[in-house]
Amino acid sequence: MIEVSSLSAYELSLKLKSGEISSIDLCKSYIDRIKKFEKDVKAWQFFDEKLLLEKAEEADDYRKSGKPLGPLHGMPIAIKDIIGTYDMPTECGTVFRKKKSSSQDSEIVNLLKNAGAIVMGKTVTCELAYIHPSKTRNPHDYSRTPGGSSSGSAAVVASYMSHLSIGSQTGGSVIRPASYCGVVGYKPSYGLISRSGVLKVSDKLDTIGVFGRSVKDVAFLAKSLIRKDLYDASTIYFSSDRMLDVCEEKLEFDPKFIFYKTKNWKNINKKSQEAFEFLIKSFKKNIEIYDEPSYFKEIPKYHQIIHEVDMANNFQVYYDKDKSKLSKEMNDAISRGLKYSAKDYSDAIDFMKQSYESYKEVFEDYYGILTPSSNGVADKGLGSTGSADFQKIWTYLGLPAISLPLLTGENDLPLGLQLVGNKFDDLRFLGTAKWLEDNCKDE
Repeated sequence: MIEVSSLSAYELSLKLKSGEISSIDLCKSYIDRIKKFEKDVKAWQFFDEKLLLEKAEEADDYRKSGKPLGPLHGMPIAIKDIIGTYDMPTECGTVFRKKKSSSQDSEIVNLLKNAGAIVMGKTVTCELAYIHPSKTRNPHDYSRTPGGSSSGSAAVVASYMSHLSIGSQTGGSVIRPASYCGVVGYKPSYGLISRSGVLKVSDKLDTIGVFGRSVKDVAFLAKSLIRKDLYDASTIYFSSDRMLDVCEEKLEFDPKFIFYKTKNWKNINKKSQEAFEFLIKSFKKNIEIYDEPSYFKEIPKYHQIIHEVDMANNFQVYYDKDKSKLSKEMNDAISRGLKYSAKDYSDAIDFMKQSYESYKEVFEDYYGILTPSSNGVADKGLGSTGSADFQKIWTYLGLPAISLPLLTGENDLPLGLQLVGNKFDDLRFLGTAKWLEDNCKDE
């Protein structure tokens, strides 16, 4: 039996392609991991061992015919339980959708299948992809939160129950779980990956993200998902052909970064602050420290307006049907969302456009922005998914962001470094992330 933790997702794909390992053998290795860790981690909302092995056998048989489907052929991928599937329930973390499947696969699932991937199961999400804590535990410490709302997607990768998974971010739901669970979480530029067939939380903010254990692995998965979709007006034409190449190429110049501590720096514990201070000192030739722009202080307010108005519009049907079946957090958010005026919403959208136009010049002189991925290591207790203070700004601006598990905080728990790039500059951005991954490992 293959030891799945010894290889990257990309390496596994090459061994699948060469026939050195079979999809069945790989899936059996994951099943062994699931039997060992799932009872404690609780990352899966739907997992059917028999169904997974049937799909693996089909993938192996198809490969033997000499017609592999694509770069992900035979590779199992875990997906967040807000992504529509017709052959598995899509419950979205709410009792209103208990055991309900989608009428058809989402565009993401179609793209996965076209690339030959196996959808191995559905990972746990917070209620309607918001903030009410799920059942999932942090694999590094079961008494701590894994973050959310892509709780299960980060946890399955952290525990090697899958090498790759897909989540989503409306506030901080990819970057924060990645930081807490010690994996790589990549949120592409808004508009690169289709949301068709995915639970709609906020059309203006929702972004599909991916989890893996390295920059190359998340680039490998994202490459197959980035497509223009006529059914999602937010998507653009973007060539992902060189997405793996940029992870292999040496940067022409040593990158320059801005480091923002932001006003939330005071909320980070001392041990985590020391880790970031050491990083800054180690790369003092590459990093310049600046105060965040003054208008940034307005962004959390406007992000909240858009988020809650859109949730009120999308989820009011549940609110009106039986709000007692919704969490207090969801009820409160919908209630607030119903009270904002059309002008409040319009102002929030206008400020988004103005802010990006003001901010994009930063990337003419710098390769990216560095900030903490989260407010420190995973919070103790399971009553919260943590703060999104370090992620909301970049989600609001639609910028690509990635959390790299390069630091260690208190109790030797993982601590993510967040890199932020310019919108639609994801190729250079991933190359820069790979540079950070390689060079920080040497420190």
